[in-house]
Amino acid sequence: MTRWGTGTGTGTGTVRVLRDRNAGLYLSGVVVSGFGTTAMWLVAGVWVKSLTGSDSLAALTVFAMWAPILVGPALGALVDRMPRRPVLVAVNLLMAALLPVLLLLDSADRVWLMFAVLLVYGICGTLHEAAEAALVARAVDARLLGDFNGLRLTAGESVKLLAPLVGAGLFARFGGASVALLDALTFALAAGIFVRLRVREDGPRPGPDGGGFAEGARQLWGSAVVRPLVLAGGAVMFLAGLNGAAVYAVADGVLGRAPAWVGVLYAVQGAGSVLIGLTAGALLRRMPARVFAAAGTAVFALGVGARALPYDAVVLAGSAAIGMGLPCVLVAALTAVQREVPDAALGRGAATANTLLFVPNAVALALGAGLVTLVDVRALLAAVAVAGLVVAGTLLTEATREQR
Repeated sequence: MTRWGTGTGTGTGTVRVLRDRNAGLYLSGVVVSGFGTTAMWLVAGVWVKSLTGSDSLAALTVFAMWAPILVGPALGALVDRMPRRPVLVAVNLLMAALLPVLLLLDSADRVWLMFAVLLVYGICGTLHEAAEAALVARAVDARLLGDFNGLRLTAGESVKLLAPLVGAGLFARFGGASVALLDALTFALAAGIFVRLRVREDGPRPGPDGGGFAEGARQLWGSAVVRPLVLAGGAVMFLAGLNGAAVYAVADGVLGRAPAWVGVLYAVQGAGSVLIGLTAGALLRRMPARVFAAAGTAVFALGVGARALPYDAVVLAGSAAIGMGLPCVLVAALTAVQREVPDAALGRGAATANTLLFVPNAVALALGAGLVTLVDVRALLAAVAVAGLVVAGTLLTEATREQR
């Protein structure tokens, strides 16, 4: 297999990654497909709400897209037995062919079509992420994995600044079918981009013994490098879920703003994520992964605490800090998985890591939705901030002990 970014030329890791043809193509595919996905993510709930009038059914659209991550390790085991690039192409083509089915969604009686499509959407997304992590780990110089993962984060966050506006505008002007067609087009374009990747893979890999979650968990737990980062990442994502559930209460109860102000907070947070994505690789080369993750977690915690203060500028600065700090532990954990887990088990290892990282976030979002009605949002945010600092301190202590 060709390796991305292994040249010895001058320039930063980010520049070296961007100059590589395969890496550039892959990041282009992420931007294209991510644009359609982000637009569809927003519109799916609005579409269901407009047809049924049900808030609960609208909320379930998000769950339908998230649900397949619960069986992510099993899907990762499937990826480990197939060439990874064809998986990327196939899942994009499948979604391009499936999304036009939503043109039939014109009444509340057919809302089941939306949930069926979103369930497949989530399955394909989980397969895509597992195949991506495994393919990138072999294709990118290990020294540049942090740079690549940071740029991938930047690409994903960048589309979130524009895609929701485009999706909402298309829905308001032409209806949900127009967004479904846009998403289908972006998947087809992404498939065409991934076909152009110049990679060579070995034949089917039998892989180590063990099922999806069992083998994935064994690989993660057995690594002294990966284990603390994944555990810390799951804890931080749980806290992020509580923080996310409180964002509307921050706009209303803390700042006295209209709900639309949440869009400003998310935009500023996204800008912070874009910035850290551009610098993550360089920072990971200059400090141990646990120190990088600890620093990011501390910045995230301080940002959450800032949201409890009734000042627009402070809350906006806090949102930027959240956007900069939260991705650090995710980039550190994923990069460690790609470097430490054997290739034969990397699909299920990456999928298991994603399950352990992101399921706590979904659980905390549901828990936080109840807590904000029972607890003062300032107290909740303060508790989340303190817990985040504890996680950061634990990571830093472990890093210090390891260096002795």
